[in-house]
Amino acid sequence: MTSVASTLPTYPSDEALAGDWSPATVAMPRRPHARRIAQRRKTYLAHAVSYVAGAAILLLYAYAGTISYAIAPAFLVSGLGMIGIFVVMSETGINDRRDDHYLTVFQIVGHDLIPLTFALLVPQIGYAFLCILFFIFGFGAIRMTPRQAAIAMGCTVAGLIPVFLFAPSIGIATTTPLERVAALLCFLCSLGQCAFVGLYGSSLRKTLFNRSAELKEAYRRIEELAELDELTGSFNRRCIMRMLDDEIARAQRVKTPCAVALIDLDWFKRINDAHGHPIGDEVLRTFAITVFANIRGMDRFGRYGGEEFLLILPETSSDAAAHMLNRLRMIVADLDWSALSHGMAVTISAGVATLNPDETADALLTRADKALYEAKEAGRNRVAST
Repeated sequence: MTSVASTLPTYPSDEALAGDWSPATVAMPRRPHARRIAQRRKTYLAHAVSYVAGAAILLLYAYAGTISYAIAPAFLVSGLGMIGIFVVMSETGINDRRDDHYLTVFQIVGHDLIPLTFALLVPQIGYAFLCILFFIFGFGAIRMTPRQAAIAMGCTVAGLIPVFLFAPSIGIATTTPLERVAALLCFLCSLGQCAFVGLYGSSLRKTLFNRSAELKEAYRRIEELAELDELTGSFNRRCIMRMLDDEIARAQRVKTPCAVALIDLDWFKRINDAHGHPIGDEVLRTFAITVFANIRGMDRFGRYGGEEFLLILPETSSDAAAHMLNRLRMIVADLDWSALSHGMAVTISAGVATLNPDETADALLTRADKALYEAKEAGRNRVAST
C-alpha cells in the first residue's frame, strides 16, 4: 500500500502551496515613489558633477588671466543652488504632485538661465557656457513630450536672442597656450557630457525593457493563477469547461475520439464531519496530486465543483478511458490515507462518457453525470461508462 505522506513532498501543502501559487510570489518592481526619487537623485548628481567640471575649467581660464577668479565660484554656486532647489522639491514630495515628476521644463529653463547669464557677463568665453546647453537639452530630451520640447525651445531661444544680438561679441579665448588647453577641455567636457547622456538613455531603455519583461511575466503568472483552483492546483471550473469546449471542437474537426470522466470522492461529507475540514482539504489536495501523477501530458484535469472533478481524455476511446479510470480508482483506494487521519479510507467513483458526433459539451457531461450516478448506485468505488 502506498503511503499518502510519501506523495506530499512532490506537491507542497498549505505553506508551500501558498508559496507556489500565491500572487505574492510574482516578482514586482520596487515601489514607484522610491524608484522615482532614486532616479531623480542620479540626475541631480550628474548635473552637480557637470557644474564642478565647468567651474574647474573656468578656474583654468582665470589662471590664464582671461576672466576674473570670481567667475568660477559664482558659476558653481549658481549651479549647485539651482540643483538644491530641485533636490528640496524632490525630497519633500512636491515633484510627485505633478504628472511630470521630473519637472523637466522647469529644470531646463532654470539651468538654461545660468549659462546664458554667464555668457552675457563673460562674452569672451561665451561659447564655453553655451556648450552647456547641449547637456541640459540632452538630459531633458530623454523625458520631454512634444509640448514640453516646444516650451523649452521657445524659452531657450528667447534667452539666446539677447546673447547673440545685443551682447558684445561671443567667442572662445584661444590666444595663449593655456587658453587653448582650457578651450580643449571645454569641448572635451561637452563631448563627455553628450556621451554620458547617451549612456544614461541606454540604461533607461534597458531598465524599461527589463521592467516590461517582469510585467509580462507577472501578467502571465496572474493569468495562470486565475485559471487554477486555489486548494488543489487543478484547473478551476471556468477554465476546465473552456478546455472541454476546445477539445470537443478539435476532436470533431480532426475526427478523433475524446472521452471525459466525472470523478467524485465517495462519502466526502462524512470525511469532513468525522475528521474535520482541514483533513478534508488535505484529502482533496492529495487526490489531485495522485491524478496529476497518473495522467498523460495531453490530459486535462480540473475541479468541477466541491469534491467532484472533471478529467478530459483527448484521443481516447471508451475502453481505454474506462481502463485508465479503473487504474486511477485502484491507486487512490490503495493509498495509506491513515497517514492523514487514523482509520480513514478514501475511494472514488467515476462516470465515463465518450464524445458522439456533433455532441455538445452539455450533452456529453450529462451522460458522464448519469454514468457517475450509476456507479454510486452500484455501491461506489467503481467506474461506469456510457
